[in-house]
Order: sequence, then structure tokens, then C-alpha cells
Amino acid sequence: MNDIAPTPLADRTALITGGSGGIGTAVALRLADAGARIALVYGSHGEDAEDTATRINALHGSGRAVTLQADLSEATAAAELVDRTSRALGPVDLLIAGAGIGKQLAWTDIDVDTWDATMAVNVRAPFLMAQAALPGMVERGWGRVLFVSSIAALNGGIIGPHYAASKAALHGLTHSLAAGVAASGVTVNALAPALVGGTRILPADAGEGGKLPAPIPVGRLGTPDEVAAMATSMVTNGYLTNKVITLDGGLYPR
Repeated sequence: MNDIAPTPLADRTALITGGSGGIGTAVALRLADAGARIALVYGSHGEDAEDTATRINALHGSGRAVTLQADLSEATAAAELVDRTSRALGPVDLLIAGAGIGKQLAWTDIDVDTWDATMAVNVRAPFLMAQAALPGMVERGWGRVLFVSSIAALNGGIIGPHYAASKAALHGLTHSLAAGVAASGVTVNALAPALVGGTRILPADAGEGGKLPAPIPVGRLGTPDEVAAMATSMVTNGYLTNKVITLDGGLYPR
């Protein structure tokens, strides 16, 4: 792959979960511009995913993007998504696991159902999708897996221990998987953003009037397109693997 070509992902198929959210939308548009076919997975907010697919198809040709609905809390959904994407667009070359849930709760208020639901969507589903997609990537000698984590995995965050633990688990998953597939032309990385506006994690008024939810050194929230730019850089670099990259405006100096 020529990483500096105008369309470095030409004829690759990308499966993106969280495809109806701000970050998922921005990543989908960036990868489509880079030449990829796009499967946008959503749990709810299907209209947003459909709007993004329509935009991609208008820009890059009919059939370049499809939408798929799935409940990632169901154990069978992950592998089924890999199969559904393959039947619709071709074998999955890029897996961008961006879907996540996280209800802000104090540690004293987290019950078993909340813990299990968070782990199912944020950790189990990404692993099962990777487990289903990686054999084909290895066989074809090219593949990219990117887990969308959070700075909460490193500093605990503000949502709660259930969310922080689920995102930290993605880092361990990254390190474990990356070593086993690197020699086959497959990279596995994690991207850990924080305090990004235009998403459903932060309140709609976060950052308004200069009131930031944390002391961000750059003095503002990040944007979904800045996250998407980093994600695209990571998946178009075949020498980058087994890494957790933070994107947080300097909040966590590491």
C-alpha cells in the first residue's frame, strides 16, 4: 500500500461501529475519501447513519456505503456483522470498533447489569469482531484493527469505573492481538481520545461559554474530524502497531 497516495485505501472494506455518532461519521467520511467501502453500524439513530451513507454514495458512487443495524450487547451480533459486511461489500479489511456505552455513575451506584452491559458492548463485541475478521486479514496479508478507547482508560475519567475498566481492557486486547498478527501485514492499535465535542458522551452544552469539563491545556474541546484524521493516519501506516495513541488536547501528558 502506498500510504501517500490520494486514495491509500482504494478497494478496501471498512466496518465501522458507532457509525451514527459524531466520531463514527467523521471516520467514515475520511476513510471513504481515502477510497474505502464503508459499512456503518448503528444501534439506534439510524437516520444519522443513513444520512452519512447517502453522502458517501453521492460523493464516491452508488453502493460505496451501506448501513447495518445491530445490538452489540448480543453475543452473536459481532461475528454476524463481519459476515454481513463481507456479503454486502467484500471481506473486511479494516475494523474500526468505535461503538461504546457509558452512563455516568458513582462507583457506589453501579449494579451488575450496568457493569455487564458496559463490558459486553465496549469490550466483548470489539474482541468478537476482531476474532471473526482477523483470520481473513491474515490470509490476505493485509488488515487494520483500530479500537476506539478513551483517556479514561489511563486516568479513570469522569464517567465511572465501569467505563474506565472497559476502555482499559481494550488496551490489553490491543497488545495481545497485535503481536500475533504483525508479521502477516495486519496492524492492531487503539486510539484514546478525550473531551471531544459533537458526540453523545459529553453534554450538548459542554464547552459553551468557555466552561470546559476539565482543564484542557489547548483550551477547547476536540472535534470529531480531528479524531478521524488521527484514525485515518493510524490505519494508513503499516509500520504502526501495538500502540495506544492518546488525543486529548494535552490533558494526559503521556
